[in-house]
Amino acid sequence: MQQLHEFVERHPRLFVLSGAGISTESGIPCYRDREGQRTGRAPILLKDFLGSDYARRRYWARSLIGWPVVQNAQPNAAHHALRALDARSRVHRLVTQNVDGLHTRAGNPDVIELHGNIGRVRCIECGERHTRAAVQRMLEAANPDFVGHTAPAVPDGDAQIEDLDFASFDVPGCTRCGGVLKPDVVFFGESVPRALVDDAARSLETADAMLVVGSSLMVYSGYRFCEWAARSGKPIAAINIGKTRADTLLALKVEAPCSEALERLIERLDARPVAG
Repeated sequence: MQQLHEFVERHPRLFVLSGAGISTESGIPCYRDREGQRTGRAPILLKDFLGSDYARRRYWARSLIGWPVVQNAQPNAAHHALRALDARSRVHRLVTQNVDGLHTRAGNPDVIELHGNIGRVRCIECGERHTRAAVQRMLEAANPDFVGHTAPAVPDGDAQIEDLDFASFDVPGCTRCGGVLKPDVVFFGESVPRALVDDAARSLETADAMLVVGSSLMVYSGYRFCEWAARSGKPIAAINIGKTRADTLLALKVEAPCSEALERLIERLDARPVAG
């Protein structure tokens, strides 16, 4: 942890990129194992969600059962430590690949949510926005037989179920126009909004180093920032257990739980600065 402390002392304007590994201690599963390989069933593709009524029924049925895991999750020690790091003027910008909203709930200001927020839902027809909590009430009212069903949790408010009759599931439409509702997140096969990428890129340009927290960086939407940082000569540190796609670009890698590494970092920063 001494090396991480020295890294932060020498580079106080950190561009921080977080991934699923920071939220596992909040009870939200990861997509990938320590080798960076995807575990479990592949997430739904945008083309399938938009092109198949059955796929949408299946998605929302699983989400009805899996959503409470995200809804009830609380920021953990790692989220609070990043907030503490920001309060000590060490975070230039926080960008997250997560859709759970836990950084905002921990008090981090101005977070860029690259992949959206699972707590929001929008109509793809008229653009009306709904809260996911409101949609949950609509789903439960329309599908009482599904309420109370339990299943193993999987990432992003999904649930591992295949033994139910999804064809009978009733998916409510937009309360404004009756259109198709989609969670306000970036599905696989969908592009991150250009404005968010540009905003994050500008922050990276004015940072003096990059810190990756809990991400294997296997998805290009996050990895590209490591490429850009490396090309511009900005050092990169990572806190992550297991392989990352950017291992060859890292100046420092800390293989430890995010909460442990970040809490100890805060303790060292508060104790005394690095000499010299």
